[in-house]
Amino acid sequence: MRRALLALAVVGCGGRDAAPKPTPPLAAVTDAALAAVAVDAGAAVAAASDAAPVAPDASTGVAAGQTVRIPDDTGELVVAVAPDWKAKTATLTHWRRAAGGPWERVGAPWPAVIGVGGVAWGRGLHGDGAPAGRGGPTKREGDGKSPAGIFDLAGTYGVAATAPAGARVPYTQTTDHARCVDDPASAHYNQIVDDTAVASDWSSAEDLKRGDVQYDWVVDVRHNPGATPGGGSCIFLHVWRNAKGVTVGCTAMAADDLARLIAALDPAAHPRFVLLPAAEYAALADAWGLPTLP
Repeated sequence: MRRALLALAVVGCGGRDAAPKPTPPLAAVTDAALAAVAVDAGAAVAAASDAAPVAPDASTGVAAGQTVRIPDDTGELVVAVAPDWKAKTATLTHWRRAAGGPWERVGAPWPAVIGVGGVAWGRGLHGDGAPAGRGGPTKREGDGKSPAGIFDLAGTYGVAATAPAGARVPYTQTTDHARCVDDPASAHYNQIVDDTAVASDWSSAEDLKRGDVQYDWVVDVRHNPGATPGGGSCIFLHVWRNAKGVTVGCTAMAADDLARLIAALDPAAHPRFVLLPAAEYAALADAWGLPTLP
């Protein structure tokens, strides 16, 4: 069982919010609202935080000072833009491109809620922490912040026996024994395990099969893939409690929106997830090869 469960690495929305672990990579918002985010971003580019950038480490595969871009094989992006570092909401969009072609938006934007602590640079395809020349807070275990950066999307999970109709991405039905370990001292940190198959060495772990709706559908965001202790764990796209709720590090949305996204994702397109505050998106869009927001 560890085979599929170890596809959900990153524990508890980064701080105690039950969910799955990452495996190897695999419309209430209007266009006008999205355009407003883009305008705000342009106006805020110079307002980056004064926190010192963090040098990437070996676990991310990005050398210090290296220019980061969306990987060339990325044919699909899920983009989340938050108003600023302290925001608790974001606007999501789904994009596709043919090889060498421009990004084209799939459907309308939709709303999401993010971490109660706002946003902070995470560990992912962009490196460890802030990219060269950028500032901002750095994601830590238990800080309640949603990680900013570029991340692989891995498997999908849920309580249903099967994935949403039409889904092509790998899907695992969660059980009562699925745990996401958020104890940095554990050898299983930032992993989803079957608690009947491994020796428990953790003081804290999250149930992947909950008594509420939040993990009815889950997409694993592969944050902190090297499982650096304290770097943050269990980061997912999952179902929100409601539109006014928050998470402790994940990105949550309406169940119908998430089910629709899961059904649309194409693993052959190497889908990735990008979360950024609006000012950082505006500043990095060209360098990273991100879609142009309307």
